Amino acid sequence: MPATSPVLSGFGAALPGALVASAEIDVRLGKPQGWLEAACGVASRHVAGPQETQEGLAAAAAREAMHDAGITLDDIDLLLFGASVGRQPIPATAALIKRELGGARLRFPAYDVNATCLSALVALDLAALQLAAGRARHILVVTSEIASRALPWNDAAETAGLFGDGAAAFVVSAAGAGKPAGARFGGFHMETYAEGYEACTLASGGTAIDFHKNPVAFARNAYFRMDGKALYRITAAALPGFLDRLLEKSGLRRDKIDLVVPHQASPHALAHVIRRGGFAPERIFDRVRTIGNQVAASIPVALCMARSEGLVQPGMRILLIGTSAGVSLAGAILET
Repeated sequence: MPATSPVLSGFGAALPGALVASAEIDVRLGKPQGWLEAACGVASRHVAGPQETQEGLAAAAAREAMHDAGITLDDIDLLLFGASVGRQPIPATAALIKRELGGARLRFPAYDVNATCLSALVALDLAALQLAAGRARHILVVTSEIASRALPWNDAAETAGLFGDGAAAFVVSAAGAGKPAGARFGGFHMETYAEGYEACTLASGGTAIDFHKNPVAFARNAYFRMDGKALYRITAAALPGFLDRLLEKSGLRRDKIDLVVPHQASPHALAHVIRRGGFAPERIFDRVRTIGNQVAASIPVALCMARSEGLVQPGMRILLIGTSAGVSLAGAILET
């Protein structure tokens, strides 16, 4: 990777205080013990309480990332917020996070990036482009998701049980501007298979359903819906070729990847990455059974966890990879 590649110079994550076990949810649903974990494969997930907010989690992760990078908010030139669902449709959640961080007096821009589960990865790529254009030296990329507030527990508990809440943030710095111990970012590649548009939806809140004309339909569609079989069919067919193109673009072979940090979509999805991706199981970072699918925060939180567990060492090549509603696949390479 070129020495001029941008550097992830600061890492931070924040998880809600409550860790909810599937066994607790079994009781609430009136199911036998072990039912939910058997149905979805997730044993526990972090769930935001009524006093925990999306912007609060985001700000906590951002402060940790800036501290890790050795900079302050005064050094930030741009804030990108990558998430599938923000606090509300208008205005951008990024502005609220900037205020939460105490940056209302500062002039740097802040805006949202939405590529659903791939939002943070896409935001990292956009940050790299901004740095390459010389428009910034330090960019704060933040992601925060509270998926627990739109889950279909009554209709599809096995889908609802997959998800958890969380936040993560990175400081992305121009080459030479960040600390030398960071991770260089590059090799980004993304493809969209739009035939899968209906496979993952949260239909209310946009222009599709008018609340004033049809409040019943609006309420019914205010829950997340997923067609797992359709998603699997598309990603199973696309993943091998996608990986070939991503690695070719990066000038790497599979055996040169030291660690794969995938979107923690589901235990079944991670098994699919191992089976179809051609990577040894021990190289796949897998914590989905204990944290669930944190949507756009999934890959960043997993990367922060891998780093805190000592699995990220100097001289490594790390593949970040995931899928999203739409359906899209995206990946990038980090060099530590």
